[in-house]
Amino acid sequence: MCGIAGYSLKVDARIDRTLAAQALLAGIAERGADAVGYAHRSHGEAVSVHKQRSGASAFLPELTVPASSVEVLLHVRDYTKGHPTIEANNHPVRHGHIVGVHNGIILNDEEIFERHTIQRYVSSMTVDTEAIFALVERFGPWGKTLEQLRGSMATAWVDERERGAVYLARGVGRPLWTGESRDGIFFASTKHALEVSEEFLGLRLRKRELPEGTILTLESGRLACKERFRPDRGFTERPLPAVRAPGERESCLRLLTALASI
Repeated sequence: MCGIAGYSLKVDARIDRTLAAQALLAGIAERGADAVGYAHRSHGEAVSVHKQRSGASAFLPELTVPASSVEVLLHVRDYTKGHPTIEANNHPVRHGHIVGVHNGIILNDEEIFERHTIQRYVSSMTVDTEAIFALVERFGPWGKTLEQLRGSMATAWVDERERGAVYLARGVGRPLWTGESRDGIFFASTKHALEVSEEFLGLRLRKRELPEGTILTLESGRLACKERFRPDRGFTERPLPAVRAPGERESCLRLLTALASI
């Protein structure tokens, strides 16, 4: 049970970009400690990706987002497929121009690569998540694209060919929340992560759980498009505990309190 989070901000948002990313990461920290990572992009620039094999608490003090960045993706990993010793398997995951994060499991990833004769972006990669972004790279960010996938999914990505857009999608089996303010839109696997952001940033967010079978396009801190699709309703799995790294939450909140006071 991984955790994802991030934001899309208006260019003139009066928000500390680094503190916002740290607050979101602290809010999802307990959902995995096999690896942690984030990606950021300033308006019109290339995506910068950073990740390491650790829990969020070991990474939090090193997390830095430029003041010009308007898009951030964050991830903590509790791995199922694609061993974390292979760095390319850890999130954010890249396929071509697409960089994204994912919580869930894709069952037909190898079938996707074979059917569409798509090569792995990095030959050593084995993570199932790449199938999502390989499809988006080839066919676009549409419902009919995601309907090819079998399994569970809450995901977010950016496309380096497009300026200013962040895509969110929720299939089945994994939660995804959004929080809207006048400065932009935040998102996370849990409502708690949005509440942590409110506390440390002094924000009030309009929080909503994204319905299953929904794709959102965020552009420069606003909702630009909403599309419904038919996710894989045949997917079932045994219930998984949301808390996979119980000590990470408190460690990160203590660190965040100290960092915010500097």
